[in-house]
Amino acid sequence: MAASGTCLAPPRPFVPSDPEAAREYADFIRQDFDLYIRDIQSYFLCLEAERARAFEEAREVSEEYGRFLAVTGD
Repeated sequence: MAASGTCLAPPRPFVPSDPEAAREYADFIRQDFDLYIRDIQSYFLCLEAERARAFEEAREVSEEYGRFLAVTGD
């Protein structure tokens, strides 16, 4: 199993299907959307950082494999 960073997607904001409940909890729902937007941006940054880390690791492993093949004569 490969070691990697952990990027967790934020939960989607809940919007009640009942219009009256949506109006009653509008302030909380807006806050949930604001938090989601902030957190999804952090999630995207995390994914990009993990992608860059994985590409670098793959490059290093390819080089190590090339050296291994040279040593073993394969």
